[in-house]
Amino acid sequence: MTQTLAAKDRIYCAIDTTDLDHAINLASKLSGVIGGAKLGKEFFAAHGPQGVRAVAKTGMPIFLDVKYHDIPNTVAGAIRAVTPLGVRIVNVHAAGGLEMMKRAGDAAREAADKAGVDVPWVIAVTILTSMDQGDLDDVGLKGPIEDRVVKLAELTQKAGLDGVVCSAQEITPVRKALGPDFKLITPGIRPSWAASDDQKRIVTPADAVAMGSDVLVIGRPITKAEDPVAAAQKIVDELS
Repeated sequence: MTQTLAAKDRIYCAIDTTDLDHAINLASKLSGVIGGAKLGKEFFAAHGPQGVRAVAKTGMPIFLDVKYHDIPNTVAGAIRAVTPLGVRIVNVHAAGGLEMMKRAGDAAREAADKAGVDVPWVIAVTILTSMDQGDLDDVGLKGPIEDRVVKLAELTQKAGLDGVVCSAQEITPVRKALGPDFKLITPGIRPSWAASDDQKRIVTPADAVAMGSDVLVIGRPITKAEDPVAAAQKIVDELS
């Protein structure tokens, strides 16, 4: 996987907004420049499936970043509802457990077949990149972040899902434990010329790819740039 993706296809822009027109405009400009757009809870809460369809009409593949975490039946139902939108990637929380993740994967395959769309990658969130070791300790999750991420990734693979979201700092141990075909989606990515903002565990795009990341989620370095297309192209060029 990491050897076959073109540089531009590795990059998904995090479009975190409730402004539908802005999201459509930005996706339109970036279509063909990068691999896709990530739409999160903020956007989905404001615009729902109709908003996702509107952005998808720009031609941008969609990573629907909704991080479902609930009882297995509820998560399966949610995945079944969003799969017909034709999203490329959708995610759940690995902490929801083995049965929840199994049901999510089954629901995606069944719904895609019924709707006549490609089966999305169903991936699991391990530890949020906004959290550091102190944050984990505060919520009672003892032990090194790396160990917990690997354990959650192993559970995700056991459930039959496609991969995980993890910080680039955990790519090496996850690759070692899970093998070359397990997909790794890496947020918290900041080019050396961009501010770190609220992400505590970050690396540059080139670092992440060198360590084996498949897809890089990059937000403000692109969306807040004076020229988002130029900023996106600069990142692509750095990876080429």
